[in-house]
Parts: sequence; structure tokens; C-alpha cells
Amino acid sequence: MQQALEERAPARFMEHVSGDFVGNGGIDRDALQQMVRAQVLANQRVGLTFGPAEVEVQGSSATIRFSALATGGSGRFLPERGGAWDVTTGWREEGGDWRLLHASWERR
Repeated sequence: MQQALEERAPARFMEHVSGDFVGNGGIDRDALQQMVRAQVLANQRVGLTFGPAEVEVQGSSATIRFSALATGGSGRFLPERGGAWDVTTGWREEGGDWRLLHASWERR
């Protein structure tokens, strides 16, 4: 998913998101897709850096907690925008692949 965002490929990012995804404020998969597209359109370059992940797996579901630093800009040497978040994600195995089921994020 990180690679897809950095390569400006929102459709590839969304391949890993479950059809019944729910995020902050109740956003659904379609709203997430629009958010991802908007970031790709607004930023010629998108960068992501993640802190250590805490992973809990229980059968066919998993929870992952991590910190994230996102940067964006015109593609020049230094990013023009950035933000840091604490993120909690829930995953479900679907047909042998892991899909993002829910996510919550809080700005640091």
C-alpha cells in the first residue's frame, strides 16, 4: 500500500481495502478512495515513513498499531506539507489475502 501511494497509484492502494471498510467518522471504502485520489492529485510526490508496528494476529484477523509521517509536495527536493499520526488498523484475511477492514488515525 505504501509503494502504491508513493508511486501515485490509488487503484493499487485500494486493492488491499475490504469492501466493507470503515474509518474515522464512519467513512466508507468509497470515501477513502476519494481521499487517496485527492492526495495523489494534490501532491506530485507523496512520501510515507512508518514507526515500529505492534501486530496482534488472532486467526483470520489482525490489528496493527503504528505511527506514520506523511509528506507531500511538488516533487522538489524538500516536501511542502507533512503530518504525523498514530494509526490503528484492523485486517481480515479474504481468499488468502489480507484486506484492510477498519482504520482510525489521530494527528500527533
